Amino acid sequence: MAEGIERLDRFMARAVAAYYARPASPFGRGGDFTTAPEISQAFGEVLGAWAAVVWDRMGRPDPVLLVECGPGRGTLMADALRAAGDVAPAFRAALRLHLVETSPALRDAQRRALGDAVAAWHDDLSALPAGPLLLLGNEFLDALPIRQFVRRGDGWAERHVADGAFHELPAADPPAWPDEAPEGAVREVCEAAEAIIQALARRLSTQRGAALFIDYGPAESCLGESLQAVSGQQGGIDPLAGPGTVDLTAHVDFEALATRAREAGAVAQGPLPQGLFLQRLGLMTRAAMLAQSRPRLAGDILSGAERLVAAEGMGRLFKALAVCDPALAPLPGFETP
Repeated sequence: MAEGIERLDRFMARAVAAYYARPASPFGRGGDFTTAPEISQAFGEVLGAWAAVVWDRMGRPDPVLLVECGPGRGTLMADALRAAGDVAPAFRAALRLHLVETSPALRDAQRRALGDAVAAWHDDLSALPAGPLLLLGNEFLDALPIRQFVRRGDGWAERHVADGAFHELPAADPPAWPDEAPEGAVREVCEAAEAIIQALARRLSTQRGAALFIDYGPAESCLGESLQAVSGQQGGIDPLAGPGTVDLTAHVDFEALATRAREAGAVAQGPLPQGLFLQRLGLMTRAAMLAQSRPRLAGDILSGAERLVAAEGMGRLFKALAVCDPALAPLPGFETP
């Protein structure tokens, strides 16, 4: 057996923590990847308006926690707060902003972007104070560590990592999947994401509120491996090489997360394609208004918004999933036409 061998999820957790602890920002054109808030300010604005509408449907609790998981440089939340202040001043006054972020470097960036709007930072969701809650998580779940199981014979092996290579060991606790999987098939499980959704669902079912996650992955659980590494806006990099120096992500299993939410007593809505969800929230209308007010940037503004909703861009691969207390369904954007 190779020395220093560890399960894939533990390797990924260490690598992701080291990556985001670096002083260099991974976001934007000069970084490794570009997320939706960096592509269009309309993205954060329509999510801020979404939160305001949900707050109104909750009965306007004051105070209410507004939480973002994985806030990046604070771009999404800065846009959301500005929109909330414009369309719903009462919501802006009632909200208490809490950010879930472990990286000291990113906390500094968020502090610069948001200033004293932030009530507190937390390492995880368990540290949040009690009370009604609205939560946003954009490209947060995809960075959580996954386990990979490989079909071998009539059972499953689990992937471990050592010396920059995968090693398969007999799976001690494989999930109960159907036996039809072909030889060599890979199934991924993100226990961290499932635990977060279950905890949120239990909280929301008793303390009121809603959580909105936007990320990429299939709508239904499926076989296949999706672990990938990105650096300098380029993919196709060995995810085991240079841990802590490249961005590691994996597809989100939305069906599994929706199931966990329902098991814990909450309502799960979606997943919906991001493009459909954002169009229902009026993203293209907002982008057109921004383009009209900034004619020199109109082309970039409209092309950025189109990238978020177009099927050939991010509109189909990315999905929106909401979890809420039963009294709130259906949420904006998830209504049946």
